[in-house]
Amino acid sequence: MDTRLSVSLLAGLVLLLHGFTAWAVVNVEMEDRVEVLKGETAQMTCMFSSDDGIGALTIQWFYALKTGEKQIIYYQDATVQSVERGTQFTDRIAVNVTAATGEVLLTITDVQLKDQQEFVCLVTSLTDGYSEGRTKLLVFERPDYLSIEGSQTGIYADKDALAKIGFCEVKNGFPKPNIIWYRNNTPLQAIPDVVKVVHSTTTESSGLFSVSSELSLKVMKEDKDAQFYCEVTYLVPGGTKMIETNRINITVYYPSTEVHVWVESPKGKIKEGDSITFNCHGNGNTPSVYAIWHKEVEYELQNNMLILENVTRRHNGRYECILTDMETYDDLSGNATVFVDYLDAAVVLPAEMELDHGEEVTATCNALSSLQTHTAWFKDGGELAVGHTLRLKDANFDTAGTYTCVVTVPEIDGMKKMETLRVNVKGPPEITKTVETHFEESLANKVDLICQVRGFPAPEVVWTTSDGEVLEPKSHMKEMDSVHSVVSVAVTSDLTAFCNASNKYGADALTFNIKAKSNGVIIAVIIICILLLAILGSVLYFLYKKGKICGRSGKQDLTKEKSGKDNIVVEMKGDNTEDAILLGVNGEKLSPSNQ
Repeated sequence: MDTRLSVSLLAGLVLLLHGFTAWAVVNVEMEDRVEVLKGETAQMTCMFSSDDGIGALTIQWFYALKTGEKQIIYYQDATVQSVERGTQFTDRIAVNVTAATGEVLLTITDVQLKDQQEFVCLVTSLTDGYSEGRTKLLVFERPDYLSIEGSQTGIYADKDALAKIGFCEVKNGFPKPNIIWYRNNTPLQAIPDVVKVVHSTTTESSGLFSVSSELSLKVMKEDKDAQFYCEVTYLVPGGTKMIETNRINITVYYPSTEVHVWVESPKGKIKEGDSITFNCHGNGNTPSVYAIWHKEVEYELQNNMLILENVTRRHNGRYECILTDMETYDDLSGNATVFVDYLDAAVVLPAEMELDHGEEVTATCNALSSLQTHTAWFKDGGELAVGHTLRLKDANFDTAGTYTCVVTVPEIDGMKKMETLRVNVKGPPEITKTVETHFEESLANKVDLICQVRGFPAPEVVWTTSDGEVLEPKSHMKEMDSVHSVVSVAVTSDLTAFCNASNKYGADALTFNIKAKSNGVIIAVIIICILLLAILGSVLYFLYKKGKICGRSGKQDLTKEKSGKDNIVVEMKGDNTEDAILLGVNGEKLSPSNQ
């Protein structure tokens, strides 16, 4: 405070020096308001103008109390800059003065709700008087919680009393948020006996506001599809923000005036063996009981559905669905008619035939149906004929086999019946000649001989060899008109085997010739080994003659007269002598000098 007294005395001195000089005016300008979010930093600018320099000015910042008085928070003159101690802003403010532009900037960090005050900038000149400006600091906080909860119970339509629809709540906003209810994007306003909205506000210990709102209205049937939600608007620096809750529906009960029953599946025509699913619904949604009646038989429904499995033509007829309203106990009914199409089993006449070669016969196939049918005959996967009648001409073994009659209903997929006809053609055995009958095989190997025979009755098959031995088959498959037999033969020498087939109409045979051959690979290996040994012996002898082995110096006279005969020598040593005896090619002993 001594410093401020000195400044006052100095100001008086300046006034005396100026004498009767006219007073000038100090001018201060500030924004009306500064807006900031809670927890952020606020900046307020005080713009001043004066004929005196900055050294002749005193700058002070205040905030207005509720009593209307001002509380100083900052002081600055030519010699002093100080922050007032003991205020709520002491540790959070900073002031920056730019003399060239006449700007004083007050910065407040970590702004809180209680900082929402009116701030005063006072600039005093030693000669020009003083001027002040005011700025309101407005603090905002976004709400951090928004919820909506709809009615958990069903509501009956067209009741006189208002029913609670939902409850909305928003928490921790500043200033106080605002809640508006919507139905299908249309805002709802209070209407006596039709719409009622009750708001309530809570001030939290933090100073933030929480707002809740409850909607009640007179429910109509049309509200069953309505979407309700809340819109919350709140202020932020520079404008207004809006958020919405999720949409909710309410359960509206209203009585049925009609009942509908229909076949849900299958779509289209129904055939025996299908499962029929009935659906029965009223056009209301009050709690009700449903039942379906057919030929004085009552069926209970599950979730408004009835499933009849594996239906037959006995399920034809009229089905009536009866709805009983559990509030009024009134009955309503609706009906649907069902027809089940059928296809009986196919009947083939005759079911089996035994034909002579060259014979001609006819078979028929029929199946009773409620719809138009299509009949076709198949053998070995191929279609032979279309129609109820099958004619077989000039029968032979190729005629024999199983024929399948397939009866279908073109109008309904999967509606099909099948029956078979077995045809046997009598005759002596016939052995397939296309198999391999001549073999060349190495000794000790095995050969599989195959005999395929057809004939009716199925022939007996016996395997024999040329020397009368009976061979046991490796496999033997016998059918009504054919035999497939396989025998495995070990090759020890040339062999002839016979497949003998016979039935009461005759016999047939097939000859197999097997020629044994030696194992050429082994002989070739032996010959190669002998040749390699001979070559090795020649190399050893050559080295020996050159003195490269057996202690020979190798410095013999190359001009020495050769013997008249080529002397191929072999060194032979006894156990009791160190002398070597060389034998010539004629068995003659060679003296050491001739070695």
